[in-house]
Amino acid sequence: MEITIDNYFKKRYSLFKWRSNTSMANKAVLAFMVACFTGIMAQIIIPLPWTPVPVTGQTFAVLMAGVLLGRYWGGISMVIYIIIGLVGVPWFAGMHGGYTTLIGATGGYLIGFILMALFLGYFADRYIKARSFLPMLVLMIFADFVLLYIPGLLQLGIWTQTTTGSMPGIWTLLLLGFIPFIIGDIFKIAGAAALTKSITPKEAYNGELDIGNSRN
Repeated sequence: MEITIDNYFKKRYSLFKWRSNTSMANKAVLAFMVACFTGIMAQIIIPLPWTPVPVTGQTFAVLMAGVLLGRYWGGISMVIYIIIGLVGVPWFAGMHGGYTTLIGATGGYLIGFILMALFLGYFADRYIKARSFLPMLVLMIFADFVLLYIPGLLQLGIWTQTTTGSMPGIWTLLLLGFIPFIIGDIFKIAGAAALTKSITPKEAYNGELDIGNSRN
């Protein structure tokens, strides 16, 4: 059993080391694959009758994008996801595509995806301690409830004003685009943080800033 665990630790280190040092072409392919995964997860959808914003599984994919791809490329994968969706590929939530999604009720959340992936990718790549469960849990909570929901709610408010003629109040806006998703997001965050702890090496592979705390 010890040999098996030791091999697992070596393989995950080798994988992340390769991911960090591989060619731009390979990184682009990996980013495209994560974009595809996000599009698949976006089809796990639970519509809510009182809001145009559905519950989806794509948030989990976004949380993992930065962890899997690291600095910059996690965010790039979300840019790829959005661009391909904007040109008409129906892989936004509910099999939708086209530019109308970006200017619609949920467009702000798409922008938040990029911010989330960039933020988490930076910390996952630059700090060994960030790859443990509790630090990553805290980082993901901030990324989800701040970097995702602030642009999401801003765009939702603008869209609502455009379609109804009046800006919704704060409480109404929270009921439309935030409160119904808290519990589900907590489960996704906890799962993503646990997965991060399991799959990421706890050794330095790319000049981490806290390299002195690396444990073999």
